[in-house]
Amino acid sequence: MARYTGPKTKIARKFGQAIFGDDKSFEKRNYPPGQHGNNRRRGKKSEYAIQLMEKQKAKYTYGILERQFRNMFEKATRSQGITGEVLLQLCESRLDNVVYRMGLSNSRRGARQLVSHRHITVNGELVNIPSYRLKAGDVVGVREKSKSLEVIQNSLAANSSVYEWITFNNDTKTGTFVAVPSRIQIPENINEQFIVELYSK
Repeated sequence: MARYTGPKTKIARKFGQAIFGDDKSFEKRNYPPGQHGNNRRRGKKSEYAIQLMEKQKAKYTYGILERQFRNMFEKATRSQGITGEVLLQLCESRLDNVVYRMGLSNSRRGARQLVSHRHITVNGELVNIPSYRLKAGDVVGVREKSKSLEVIQNSLAANSSVYEWITFNNDTKTGTFVAVPSRIQIPENINEQFIVELYSK
């Protein structure tokens, strides 16, 4: 499936947040791109524009295209619980996202590549589908032949993030998706209610 592969800093500037992780270029110019980007006297955004921006931010953050994101929203509406929260939980339960959260890659784009290139296992079986949805108790690991990969070693060495809903053993390069995270445990700055309102029109 196609993915956005353009300039990450330009997208981060559009939303005013470093949604792809640490970005030195964004820190230097954290205002919208374009010749009027640093002009603070911009017109007030419409309600629709705000809702659309929030949906786009979520899609870029998790690396999901429109059709798949729409399908996830429809699944969330059929599920028990608050639709917006369930939507983010579905995003967080994706294999590529959990690989990223475990620190095996310093970006979701890199995590997706690790999964696609068959470096990741789930419950001991190779899985090469980035959108694979994990269930509580699933064990995610690095394939034996891939444990010495420099990109994984470097990412783990630089990782300091800890999440209550994930455990990880650096020695065995395996971790457990303990539980689906609650909204308060998801660190992304996304207003999911705007997304629900947009799709509900």
